[in-house]
Amino acid sequence: MEDRAYDIVLFGATGFTGRLTAAYLAERAPAGLRWALAGRSADRLRALRDQLGLPVDVVAADAGDERALRDLAASTRLVATTVGPFVEYGGPLVAACAAAGTDYVDLTGEPEFLDRVYVEHHATAARTGARLVHACGFDSIPPDLGALFAVQQLPEGEPIRMRGYISAGGRPSGGTFNTVLLNFGRHRSAAAVHAARRRVEGAPPSGRRVRGVPGRPHRQPALGLYGLPLSSIDPRIVVHSARALPRYGPDFMYSHFVGVRSPFTAAGVAAGAIGAFGLAQFGPARRAMGRLLPPGKGPNEEQRARGWFRMRLVAESGGQRVVTEVGGGDPGYGETAKMLAESALCLTHDELPELAGQLTTAVAMGDALRLRLERAGMTFRVLT
Repeated sequence: MEDRAYDIVLFGATGFTGRLTAAYLAERAPAGLRWALAGRSADRLRALRDQLGLPVDVVAADAGDERALRDLAASTRLVATTVGPFVEYGGPLVAACAAAGTDYVDLTGEPEFLDRVYVEHHATAARTGARLVHACGFDSIPPDLGALFAVQQLPEGEPIRMRGYISAGGRPSGGTFNTVLLNFGRHRSAAAVHAARRRVEGAPPSGRRVRGVPGRPHRQPALGLYGLPLSSIDPRIVVHSARALPRYGPDFMYSHFVGVRSPFTAAGVAAGAIGAFGLAQFGPARRAMGRLLPPGKGPNEEQRARGWFRMRLVAESGGQRVVTEVGGGDPGYGETAKMLAESALCLTHDELPELAGQLTTAVAMGDALRLRLERAGMTFRVLT
């Protein structure tokens, strides 16, 4: 692929998270990186390029223009995209990358999109050599690489029971908020696509058992937290990694939770989530909620500076228990832009396993990406 014009094309560069990712690459990209800004409006792309003082090309392409996306995918070794909701806008781009043998990273937190890409494009990508790596942001690098890090602290060849607890402070952007509402309203179609994926995947490898278990509300004394079951893309990603990597042992079980300090906070979070899910089943109510925080709006620099996250994992195996933590700053935007950019740089610059198809960050990049993120300021620690 050395004959391609670019190493990385950032698609959706003028969106809220796209601008932060472009700024991160402008500051941290290695010398000689060939990259470009891409999106729907050439004028807005040029304005962003001038604002950041970048000597890079701009590529105008609409998320629905299949010919333009095929040309874009053929011009670069990797596409990093921030354009969501992915279930509505992401299909043509990932299809173009799979067909062209072009590596692809995104920020999707949408299980339906993950499953749809597997059903429709995994086999093509495996044939062409494309690595399709989803959820390269707050969804789902902290739980995915965090689970791998925790597993590495435990004895090999033993069953593992692991619980993950995510705690965070920060404000969402309008795009993220509206994507969550959309996903709430698509749970039936998501279930149908997941069933199709399971038929295509077939049975897991014999001799090993890997399970995602929903879990129940509880108090976790090791952390001083109350855990509320969290149905998101995160446990799906962790389970996919565990199925692919024998280091997770012969019997791996994972449960995923929101971790809060107070039982009153736990009750409030649960009530709010149930209410939002119920209202999102009705189009008018979903649109009304979406107008509370419209796409394109997000936290300012001061608000992002106050953001934080902690992903704590409690793992038990062979009579041993370890508690680990992944930590960082503003989860939704500052750290997400960092994680997406470092994922793109890792795939294009680091020595990695020769794999292809739909992959997770732990499987495709593993320790190489963890080391990059540690150098960039995120922490991976053994607490006990």
